[in-house]
Amino acid sequence: MLIKPLYELLPFTYMIVGCVSIFLLDPNYALIASVVVYFYGAHIYNLRSKNRRTDPKRKRKSGLIPETLYGLMPFIYVLIAVSLYRFYPRDSSILFALCLTTYGGYLFLRRLSYRHHRLPRSISQ
Repeated sequence: MLIKPLYELLPFTYMIVGCVSIFLLDPNYALIASVVVYFYGAHIYNLRSKNRRTDPKRKRKSGLIPETLYGLMPFIYVLIAVSLYRFYPRDSSILFALCLTTYGGYLFLRRLSYRHHRLPRSISQ
């Protein structure tokens, strides 16, 4: 069993390792493995996030995008930004990558505001 601070940082560690690997590694198989590690961290984060949602189910809107893809959208934006910066290093792509990263961070923080772990209520006697 991992201690709580390490357990909470694990998905972010996977995503950081995936992003850094995209920048540092050249072989195609290493890049594919980096993307897999990145999405694995994002998937773990989304599983924990679903468990910690505090907004009532009746207020949730159903959309056209599947829930799994909807949960991964901020992480997809950041991955596209990292890929643009890595594979197409021009002035315009750097600005576009910065915009994508900012928007992905905005979505991430907006969703984070509704996800706080609550302990179950104890029945008082």
